[in-house]
Parts: sequence; structure tokens; C-alpha cells
Amino acid sequence: MLRPSLIVLAVAFVLAGCKEKPEDGKAKASASASATLADQALLVTQEDLAQIQSNAMSSGPVITGSVQPERKADLRAEIASVVLQVFKENGETVKRGDLLVRLDDTSIKDSLHSAEEAERAAVQTFDQAERQFQRLKTLRASGMTSTQQLEDAEIRRNNTQSDLVAAKARTVQARQQLQRTEVRAPFDGVVSERKVSSGDTAQLGKELVKVIDPTSLRFEGLVSADKVNNVKLGQSVRFHINGYGDQEFSGKVKRIDLAANATTRQVEVLVTFNDNAQPRVSGLYAEGMIEAATTQTLMIASSALVREGDKAYAWLAKDGRLKKVSLSVGERDARHGDYAILAGLKEGDRIIRTPIATLKDGQKFTMVASVSNKLPVAVAGAASKPAVNSAGK
Repeated sequence: MLRPSLIVLAVAFVLAGCKEKPEDGKAKASASASATLADQALLVTQEDLAQIQSNAMSSGPVITGSVQPERKADLRAEIASVVLQVFKENGETVKRGDLLVRLDDTSIKDSLHSAEEAERAAVQTFDQAERQFQRLKTLRASGMTSTQQLEDAEIRRNNTQSDLVAAKARTVQARQQLQRTEVRAPFDGVVSERKVSSGDTAQLGKELVKVIDPTSLRFEGLVSADKVNNVKLGQSVRFHINGYGDQEFSGKVKRIDLAANATTRQVEVLVTFNDNAQPRVSGLYAEGMIEAATTQTLMIASSALVREGDKAYAWLAKDGRLKKVSLSVGERDARHGDYAILAGLKEGDRIIRTPIATLKDGQKFTMVASVSNKLPVAVAGAASKPAVNSAGK
């Protein structure tokens, strides 16, 4: 039978051994795993590699601005009145002549009725003066009236004729004022901004509603004054619009402003869209590049570049091994985001498309077939896992 002191000592040794063994085991397992990974070849598929090719690279001035409609109308009140009804809301389509806003026309109708009555009275007065003048003219021919009476009748006839013309002008003016109580769409388009509601008092010149033609959108951009000499009419422009993600739009330079902005020293350039693929919303910010020159050069995707400070590298896959190649890169193509290669790679070289930080210079790799899309999901995921991990996808 063991003594209590020995039992306690044995338990202490067991506990100490249990405390040390897991740490030693983890360290040994980690070292063993690192050695295994270092000796094991990476599994790479064709999708993990990208081939260096010569592509066309465009260069030119940067252009920034916004998308604006060429046809737009800021409809304002032409009379001072109260808004009775607004028939269209923001975003609603309208046709030419559609009623948009109706103003109170009560006082104008009264003025029109008064002008029409005054015109009828003027017509009667003129007709009477004209008949009197014609009678005296006949009598004067037969010597039965004096020349003075004839002249007086002619003066009255001329005065009533002037009064009639003035009365007709007041009637026409009243009708025009009545028409101005109905604000109508000047062309087919969309209501972009409604400025009033029923019950508002519209003073003369107050903004009521804005109408734009969404089919007439264009890119109104600004170019730095020191680059304007490179801009020519008809040059191609590629740009992106805020809100449309990576979608690329294209157009051509239609007009170059002859005067620079006094504050920013930038020159306005109007760009028309090439096709029907244009945004349906105006006022969006846009940025792009005018293709003033095009050259052929080797290109590399930004995802394949490894940046370390001011230096750039790529992982070359050649003869079964990976090689970390130092690169000299040039300007970035604004259309695709790729960089020009000045030195370090040649056409036809294959590189890792999306490298990861665990790649080693001189590391072996093995090409494997791509996973078929026809395999079950579980099988395809299991088969593709080594290749995806090795290439960092």
C-alpha cells in the first residue's frame, strides 16, 4: 500500500506532465505542418493564372462633371395669383400641351368680360362715326354741307377708330392673361421638380415646376485649362456615372467652350452619348477620360500586382515554380483599371491572377483540371478547395 506522500508526489508529476505535453505537442504539430506545406506543391487551375498580353491603352485629359438634359424648362408664374391645382408630381411623364398647374382666374375673367364689353361699345361708336362721315362726304359733294363739318366728322371717325383698336388690344391682353393661368408642358418629358402646392400664392416670376427631356441627356464636363489643347471635336470619351457601379458609358466631344471659368480655370466640354444606353436620371456626377491618344503596351490587372512600399511585384508561374518578379509599371488605364508594364515581364508570361501573402519565391506548383460545373455542389466544393486556397481565390 502506497504512502500518502508518494501518492501526492505522483499526482504532482502527472499534473506537471499534463501541463507541458499539450504545448509541446502544439509546437511540434505546427512545425510539422509548416514543413509539410513547404514541401507540398500548390495546386493551380487555369482560372488561377492570367496571361500577359499587349492591349491598347488610351491616354488623355481627365474630365469631370455631371449629366444634364439639353432640353429643360423652368416654368414660372407669368401672373400674380393663387395656385388652385397641381396636376403632376415629380417623376411623372408629360406630353406636350399637358396641363401642369392651374392658377386662380376669377379676377382675370372679370377683366376679360369688361374688355369685351368696352370693345363692343367701341365698335358701335366707330360704326356710327363712320356712317356720319360718309353722309357728310356725300352732302359735301353736292354742296349741301360745309368743309368744316366734313372735317369734324372725319376727326370723330378717326378718334373712335383709335378707341376701337385700343379696346381690341385690351381684350387680347385679357385673353392672354387668362391663358397664363394654365401652365402647360412645352414638350414631351418628365417633371423633375415641383415647386408649389395648392393654395400657394404665386408671385410674378415664381418657380412653379421644372420639366426635362430625359432623352436629351448629355455629359457636361470640365477639363483643366492646361490640357484643353489636347481636346478635339469628335474625340471619344469613356466615363463612369455615380450610381451605375462599374457600367461604362461612351460618347463623343460635341462642343468645347471658348472661355475658361474665371475661378477654377477649367474649360467646359459637352459630350453626347453614343447610343441609347444612357442614364434616366439627370444631375448625377460623372468622371472619365477623353481618348486623345492610343498606344499598344503590355498590361497587367491591378489584382495581380503586389505592392510593397513604392515597389511592385508579380508572381510568375514558369517551369513548375513560382518566381517573385520585380516590375516597373506605368500609368493606369482609366477604362479597365489595368496598369502598363514598362519592364519585368514579356508577352505570353503567365502570372498568378490573385496572389496571397503565403506564396514563397521558388515554390513548386502543379496544374490541375478545373472543377466541372456539372458535379454535385458538395463534390465540386471539396475538389476545388486545394486549388482555390493555393491561388488565393
